Amino acid sequence: MQPLAPNVHCAPKAIEPPQEAVIEATAGSALLRVEKVGVRFGGIVALDDVSFEVPAGAIVGLIGPNGAGKTTLFNCLSRLYQCGSGDIFFDGGSLLRIPRHRIAAVGIGRTFQNLALFRSMTVFDNVMVGHHSRTRTGFFFNALRLPAVVREEALTHEKAQALLRLLDLESVAHSRVADLPFGTQKRVELARALACGPKLLLLDEPASGLNHEEVGALGQLIRDIRASLKLTVLLVEHHMSLVMSISDRVVALNFGKKIAEGTPAEVQRHPELIQAYLGGAA
Repeated sequence: MQPLAPNVHCAPKAIEPPQEAVIEATAGSALLRVEKVGVRFGGIVALDDVSFEVPAGAIVGLIGPNGAGKTTLFNCLSRLYQCGSGDIFFDGGSLLRIPRHRIAAVGIGRTFQNLALFRSMTVFDNVMVGHHSRTRTGFFFNALRLPAVVREEALTHEKAQALLRLLDLESVAHSRVADLPFGTQKRVELARALACGPKLLLLDEPASGLNHEEVGALGQLIRDIRASLKLTVLLVEHHMSLVMSISDRVVALNFGKKIAEGTPAEVQRHPELIQAYLGGAA
């Protein structure tokens, strides 16, 4: 049986974020705006009239039980799926008018639930690939090794090395990805997503497969990346202590519908969220 395709219509201890950072992030204008987005897979409603905003500079957590529609929404944001209804606005323009191969170039970087790395290549080369969307020289320039190509390659190497330092990957820069521990491979994928110079970073279950110590380090790393690179972050995650400790705002989905939105403290007390996770009355 062929997989169903989206229906296309015409159209450790929780660390509280510094209050100054929260105020600054939540006071920003919306970098991403999801408006009444709907997606169907045959007769299955994956997303149903979902709307929310991600303020510029914020870390926003997207949570919900398995099958809630979180990854489907991510696939709409990265244009792997087409919305059946609604619209998605990024940096003032509609994402639905942008071809999927241009998503990285417009400023959206993404990691995946399952690692999507070039396993036979080195860490350094994987990060270099991530910068490809920012290069400007074409086939003719590269074939003749014109000066513009040399300058562009030098800049790409410099940016890759800076990311390796930021994510503590310098010691494994020339190792094959396949030979590295899973937690290290996760950081490599993060470095590659950052290499395209995104304004918005989409993290799809970044803590999946990590141990307790690695999850704690990941939370601090995400906050450090947000601060040093001036990024906006939207993350899907089942690890609630991670989400609640680093997010400025949280959006909760269940069966494709938004059931709660607000600060971590507000969302944790929401009756529908409690029922969705525990299966009983709040």
